[in-house]
Amino acid sequence: MTTFGIWSLLPPLAALGLALWKKQIYPALLLGVWMGWLVVEGWNPIAATGSTVNSIVAVFQDVGNTRILLYSLLVGSVLTLISATGGVQGFVDWVSERRWVTNRRQAQMLPFLLGILITVESSITALVAGTVGRPLTDRYRVSREKLAYICDSTSAPVCILVPFNGWGALVIGLLAVQDVANPVAVLLGSIRWNIYPMLAILLVLVTILTGWEIGPMRSAERRALKEGKLLADDAQPMVSEEVLTANPHPGIRPRALYLILPVVTMVGAIVAGILITGKRGSSADAGLWEMIEASSGSTAVLWAVLASLAVLTVIALGPCRMPGKDFMTLLFKGMGGMIPVVSLLLLAFALGMVVRELGTGAYVAGIISGAGDAKVAVAGSFVLASFMAFATGTSWGTFALMVPIAVPLAAAQGGELTLYLAAVLGGGVFGDHCSPISDTTIISSMASASD
Repeated sequence: MTTFGIWSLLPPLAALGLALWKKQIYPALLLGVWMGWLVVEGWNPIAATGSTVNSIVAVFQDVGNTRILLYSLLVGSVLTLISATGGVQGFVDWVSERRWVTNRRQAQMLPFLLGILITVESSITALVAGTVGRPLTDRYRVSREKLAYICDSTSAPVCILVPFNGWGALVIGLLAVQDVANPVAVLLGSIRWNIYPMLAILLVLVTILTGWEIGPMRSAERRALKEGKLLADDAQPMVSEEVLTANPHPGIRPRALYLILPVVTMVGAIVAGILITGKRGSSADAGLWEMIEASSGSTAVLWAVLASLAVLTVIALGPCRMPGKDFMTLLFKGMGGMIPVVSLLLLAFALGMVVRELGTGAYVAGIISGAGDAKVAVAGSFVLASFMAFATGTSWGTFALMVPIAVPLAAAQGGELTLYLAAVLGGGVFGDHCSPISDTTIISSMASASD
């Protein structure tokens, strides 16, 4: 297998550099993909251009990627229909009448608590928290940036700390492959050392309760509170405002149930999807962990949004008496508003493809494998896992590369495996949490209608 050494770092660094410099993520991702293939193709720009186009097309050859792209399109329809059926307005009125949310702090606590309680799948966690929380945070002038931060900080961090989900099943499977005697106990034992996710969640709570903000977030919150601008003047929201602000159809009485029912259906459907796909992919006598490990997350989230859309279809054509023509117009209007999100995911998947081709993860992981000092090894595992997840946009891919290194490394140095595992898991979540090409980052921005 061809190795590219330090050149394998070029694509993510090029993408990151341009994104920070020009504040344009789409050209940055495209540059990263092209630079990656430039290295692979022996610095031939013409061949690199052809491979770039082919890699973008090849994204659709992966059924998991295609499901995520389709899921993202359909989410737009769900958001538009929830608004058009009066679900958003009804929910805001319902909460306001009961005085459950009367200020900015309480408005922020709603998506925070939803993120803490829904631990089935990180993407659904962020989507539900943003969808339900946004109408109230908008009313109380909470910036969209702050809402996106809340959604992102209570998705992956919570899922890794409450690992009775696909995240936990993945790690247990990786440990089992390494012949770890009791992988469940090791995973649960690592939670007490997994400091970053705990700090991430705690910091969100502190900022909500105290109003303490720093840097750009402070500016964003002041802008929203004093000027009523939920987004910066030059912001480019991931989701078109038309998708989110569709007025209730004439004659429709807004009801909170029209928001609550589709959201509850979505959460229930993803649980069912994980169990059903896990049952199909495992043996007849498989236990719960084995079923979760064998499940298909992309299938489950697609089923979840389809189930939610089916409920909204019944609501729109039934109680709301919406004409079929208007319903179809709203359906495709919602999909159209998600084109920026789908484009971003498409480029992110293409970048991930070329990064795998270059062996970036393996190169980074190899740096720590020769560490002799235990303290250096643990700290290095966290740092490298962070960089790997940041560069590739996937914490799961980082776990798959780093866990097989952490297990023998802990054994060779006589260290506690739970500590080494926590360093890898925490680092993976940190990188995924901060990466602009991470699916949870993108979906959090989408759900909060941020840029």
